[in-house]
Amino acid sequence: MVVLAGESANDRRMLAAFIKAAHPELAATVTLTEITDPVRLRKKSGDDLATAAGTLVSKARGKARLKNGEFVGIAVHEDMDACPGPAYDTARKLVSNALTKATGASSSVYALAAAESEAWLLLFPKAFTLYRSSWRIPAAWQGKDSGRRQTPKEDLEGILISPRFRESDGPEIVTAALNHGLLVEPQGSNRSYQEFVADISGWDVPRLSSR
Repeated sequence: MVVLAGESANDRRMLAAFIKAAHPELAATVTLTEITDPVRLRKKSGDDLATAAGTLVSKARGKARLKNGEFVGIAVHEDMDACPGPAYDTARKLVSNALTKATGASSSVYALAAAESEAWLLLFPKAFTLYRSSWRIPAAWQGKDSGRRQTPKEDLEGILISPRFRESDGPEIVTAALNHGLLVEPQGSNRSYQEFVADISGWDVPRLSSR
């Protein structure tokens, strides 16, 4: 069982879809489930970070036990709220290391979206139109580094107005992208997304014990 943690239900749903695309064998082998505990790791350090990571992993292990599942690992999402740079690199390294220590022999991945998860959505412009036929991502936005866009959510709200884009549209857009095979062919780049895909793709597929 892989347990998902994130800042919102929308983020966790998107994370599940990204995992299914990046590591389909893993997704086909394990059950993806969620915990709703707040995720506030990127601004912590030292003992505070170790404690917070340990608490989150303990909750994840507890959720797996509650569902009579074998804990395989935890996938944690947070928005960086800034573009990739030294602060992003530091936060990603520190939190990833803390989660690795907390999970021990199990797996972990830290999906630190820069600047926000909406920047990851912009890598799949066709999915917006698949979800809502009236929505179009401008050609000038496509094929670019979406990680350099500082306010992607506000930017989308400014151009997708009929109906207006909402955060709750995110999972639906990602689901459309997954169903049409778009998630394996991002249009453009975003270092935070590419690093997440590389990390989750490196997970071993578990041989789960029979019950």
